[in-house]
Amino acid sequence: MPSDEVETHRRRGRFLMPLDDVETPALLIDLDALEHNIGVIAKHYRGKSIRLRPHGKNHKSPQVFAMQVEAGGTVGGVCAAKVSEAEVFVEAGAGNVLIANQVVGVDKIARLADLARLVETTVAVDAQVQVEQLSSGARTSGVVIGVVIEVDTSMRRGGVRTTQQAVALAKLAARAPNLRFRGVMSHQVPTGRPPSRAQRFAEGNRWITHVLEAKRAIEAAGIPVDLVSTGESWTYDVAALHPEVDEIQGGTYVIMEVPYAYMSEFRFAARVMGRIVDRPNPHTALGDVTIDAIGTPNGVPTVDAPAGLRVVSIDHHGVVLRGEGVEDLALGDTFLLLTHQQDVTINRWDRFLGVRNGVVESVIEATARGCIN
Repeated sequence: MPSDEVETHRRRGRFLMPLDDVETPALLIDLDALEHNIGVIAKHYRGKSIRLRPHGKNHKSPQVFAMQVEAGGTVGGVCAAKVSEAEVFVEAGAGNVLIANQVVGVDKIARLADLARLVETTVAVDAQVQVEQLSSGARTSGVVIGVVIEVDTSMRRGGVRTTQQAVALAKLAARAPNLRFRGVMSHQVPTGRPPSRAQRFAEGNRWITHVLEAKRAIEAAGIPVDLVSTGESWTYDVAALHPEVDEIQGGTYVIMEVPYAYMSEFRFAARVMGRIVDRPNPHTALGDVTIDAIGTPNGVPTVDAPAGLRVVSIDHHGVVLRGEGVEDLALGDTFLLLTHQQDVTINRWDRFLGVRNGVVESVIEATARGCIN
């Protein structure tokens, strides 16, 4: 869809447009699947104390965030990977924010303090220097910033590695001026995919228990803990079995991706639609979806339709398709690709097209797209 046409439809709001009229490549969001996915966790958390903190990096859209909050079962706030991402969601009405990452530097902490003037703002730490910089910046700005200690659970990136480190850092944060020590958080990924349900629960319970051990050790040191933020899309139901867990940081479930297909209660909501632009030989078709439109950190995309096709390669010029049925494709025919890492795909688009019953029903703006600092 040309940009001027998108703008016209955006001003009109809800509209109907046949998919055949959409300019490709285009990122399509199946609205029925999106609403279903949001509803799964909202219903599962109904009547429970645990809540979802929607992760903004997975959809980059305040519109989708609003749908998550309206469905229920959330904290009413957002999880963000970066300060700039948090700024977009707070401006759009998020009631509180957790930046599930470390933030350093005078200028960036000053922006964090600006957020803290508007809503409850919490950020992750895993080192003394981060606590010291946050305390200094918060004191200079005259605000209070919440902190949680990130505990490493399988990611092997940020996070303290031992319970002793968690306790020592909690003591430092609890007495730091203009900081409010809140608790602990963690990220996890399954070590093998696809895990069986039994494996998923066993591994999820092991990592969550590791976080709770740090929480209990901090409490044993006389420091109150009011927030345990742990668990993700693949452990949303596992985390709900632990009364000490207050919230999960869920994101992938909303849009979904091929490696998460083992979470069968969720549906694929995102597809990149392209058109055949060349038939160099009877066994090959070339499409107009480039690597820039979808990304391939976890492997080439999977063809969702037509059935029988596979991606042979994809680069900055387009995608090469082969397989059963390729001989039936004509120039201009459409095809659909599923991503293997949805947040990478999402961050490549300024807007998505909301589709229902084969027609475009809405334009979803990704105003947090490109927020990298």
